Amino acid sequence: MSSLQILRGHRVAALLGAALIISPVAFSVVRANHAQAGTMTPVAGVTAPNGSFAPIVAADKPAVVTVTTIMKAQPEATSDATPFSGNSPFDDYFRQFFGDQGMPGPRTPPQQQQPQRSEALGSGFIVAADGTIVTNNHVVDGAQSIKVTLDDGTELPAKLVGRDAKNDLAVLKISASRPLPTVKWGDSDKLMTGDQVLAIGNPFGIGTTVTAGIVSARGRDLHSGPFDDFIQIDAPINHGNSGGPLVDTNGDVVGINTAIYSPNGGSVGVGFAIPSDQAQKVVAKLMKDGSIQYGYLGVEIQPVTPDVASAIGLDHPGGALVSQINDGSPAAKAGVETGDVITSFAGQAIKDPKDLSRAVADVSPGAKEPLGVWRKGKAVDMSVDVGRNGDDVKTASVTDGSGAPATEEGSRIPAIGLGLMDITPDVREQMNLAANQHGALVARVNPDKAAAASGIQPGDIIVGVNQVPVKSARQATQAIAQAGKSGKKSVLLLVERGSGQIYVAVPFANG
Repeated sequence: MSSLQILRGHRVAALLGAALIISPVAFSVVRANHAQAGTMTPVAGVTAPNGSFAPIVAADKPAVVTVTTIMKAQPEATSDATPFSGNSPFDDYFRQFFGDQGMPGPRTPPQQQQPQRSEALGSGFIVAADGTIVTNNHVVDGAQSIKVTLDDGTELPAKLVGRDAKNDLAVLKISASRPLPTVKWGDSDKLMTGDQVLAIGNPFGIGTTVTAGIVSARGRDLHSGPFDDFIQIDAPINHGNSGGPLVDTNGDVVGINTAIYSPNGGSVGVGFAIPSDQAQKVVAKLMKDGSIQYGYLGVEIQPVTPDVASAIGLDHPGGALVSQINDGSPAAKAGVETGDVITSFAGQAIKDPKDLSRAVADVSPGAKEPLGVWRKGKAVDMSVDVGRNGDDVKTASVTDGSGAPATEEGSRIPAIGLGLMDITPDVREQMNLAANQHGALVARVNPDKAAAASGIQPGDIIVGVNQVPVKSARQATQAIAQAGKSGKKSVLLLVERGSGQIYVAVPFANG
């Protein structure tokens, strides 16, 4: 089974609030939705508060279901192909999450082969007695038909009510002749690291299974979507567990089991669940409308580091620093400027870009919301008409970009280790720059100085220093020198790199 490798490059472009995970070891993130062989690691030291989890299991297990999806693969091109090789529709992103569960049957010569079906298993749970079921989007994505098996073995066809790929959630509906058992939503915000939890689902298709563990961490970002905020657990979950409930010691659903870290395709005690407080809002919208329209600001943002905070006069790091604004976007119309730090939105304090991502996503398009920013040493209040974020619209990107090299050396800035030069006609032609492109071209970076350590690269174009535009190497040099004389611990550079802009705070102390 192919899997999503966690070791990534440095460029990330996604919806507002995206982030990057770098792991020194290339483990895999595996969607836990399909039955396959693997290794289950027992968790030692987990005990029920009253000696047994049986009462919780007895109450919740009847509401946990198995979700079986049937998907049609493309016709096989060669006699040794499989439903997930060659030109399968799963060759790209989703092939990484779906194991080879095809059932090809008797093989025929290539010219006579017909499209084949593949079957996949996941889990889900009933949240309403009328047969409303919650599962993961990746469990049902691409399905031709969906079947739900109840805990008592009853098999029923299921209808897809709605799904949301960004949060990896889906809602199904079945019709039964009787009211069905349900589970109740819990409050995931009250979960603390070390709290005991149970995972219920159908790993490997062997039947409903219960495993116990603790909350290992909160707020994990697997870089699988723009709104990642996973609960990390050590309760073993495996292929087939996706979409099943994570319940607390009250038997309430506090998460939806979704993914695992795995070097071997099976559980090694590192699993992830979508928090119930996030899931419940999405599920309610899907139940009502069948889809979700996300709010849209139209900005590129980045975190506010201590060096950035020092450079712009903030007394502590926090908020989302705006490095670029999309033309004609709601943010542009509201008067947001590059260099602003968004500190609040819709009455909610913004601690980091992820906060802004979720806050904007929760707002309905068309709503007028208050927006607080920190601009040039002062707090500024404004309002913004939130737009609609379609799948083809980037609400924001967080990137370090890439730039073309330059070989000449101009003005030197010994304090931080940069050699700058003006953008001459030859440079403009060599780098294919627009006629109206101005700034200071980074010709050389001293690898032992602070600018290199902060990520400045040859080929970068500095277009602003401490939120003031600069059009030449001389202006940039003077502005950086003035920042050093003012006693600031760092200088904030607005850098154009490739097709994007990014703020880089360079500390003087390391110069």
